[in-house]
Amino acid sequence: MTARHDPSIKGFASDNYAGVHPEILQAIAEANGGHQISYGDDVYTEALSEVFRRHFGETAQAWPVFNGTAANVVSLRSMLAPWEAVVCAETAHINVDEGGAPEVVGGIKLHPVPTPDGKLTPELIDRQAWGFGDVHRAQPRVVSISNTTELGTVYTPDEIAAICSHAHEHGMLVHLDGSRLTNAAAALDVPMRALTTDAGVDVLSFGGTKIGMLYGEAVVVLDPGAAHGVDYLRKTFMQLSSKMRFVSAQFLALLSGDLWLRNARQANAMGRRLAEAVRDLPGVEMPRPVEANAVFAILPRDVTERLQKRFRFYTWNQATGEVRWMCAFDTTEADVDAFAAALAEELGAS
Repeated sequence: MTARHDPSIKGFASDNYAGVHPEILQAIAEANGGHQISYGDDVYTEALSEVFRRHFGETAQAWPVFNGTAANVVSLRSMLAPWEAVVCAETAHINVDEGGAPEVVGGIKLHPVPTPDGKLTPELIDRQAWGFGDVHRAQPRVVSISNTTELGTVYTPDEIAAICSHAHEHGMLVHLDGSRLTNAAAALDVPMRALTTDAGVDVLSFGGTKIGMLYGEAVVVLDPGAAHGVDYLRKTFMQLSSKMRFVSAQFLALLSGDLWLRNARQANAMGRRLAEAVRDLPGVEMPRPVEANAVFAILPRDVTERLQKRFRFYTWNQATGEVRWMCAFDTTEADVDAFAAALAEELGAS
């Protein structure tokens, strides 16, 4: 079949735009022969349990699902009674970018908190962690954080540990949306468990698609007492893959060696390269630190409109003109340099 797109063209809209890493494609092909038991009783999914324990500790248990929204909804629903709620940053993916799935599909009440940088703190959590025992208020039960955050910032192990300690003192649990956890770990040069298990996180949504997989995320329960009925919820929410070996084989390729780290380091390095290439261009304002693979900038609107005809990327804030550029595991130095040159041309044309 003839390709329907030019594979030499890269965008900066999302790391989801990237293709599949060749090592993961190879893993899918190797898992393809013969028959294996369906619905997760295959040898690949069995092996996957040990791989996740290696990264997140002996109590970790993983359930592969199709996508990140499902990983978040299944994770949170398993942690909550019907009358309980989730405290999250106002910019959290579960609050802004999941089409209301937590509320509509999961029946989950969210208590959002405005933050300056996408990160919660114990003090910010307390803005919504109140009303315990008040029958009229959805009871705060889970604190959900993202690492990296939707604003490209990264929580350190100490920051997460402080959140977990504070939440647990309130009798609350902590969920981490880790769709880009690999990028955060690579940015800080720490093991992934330092940002999760060791810091006190109870349940994790682990992302694979943004870091080189074809599809697939995972619900990872770190504290066995924090979540209940994940097996059943995964089926109820239509996330039980019949041919799960192909999801698990991808995770094995990603996590058994250092592929996850190599991919995350490449994406992060290209984010830093892009920021350095454009920060001093006249007309470019950089309102946020670049800590992983996301770069935010404020541009003149006409420049944004012209540049979007040459490269795909999203406007983050229509009111301010802020845009977001994402680098992926397959972003190269040549890709970054071409984009920066195009931006300079459009700024000059203005």
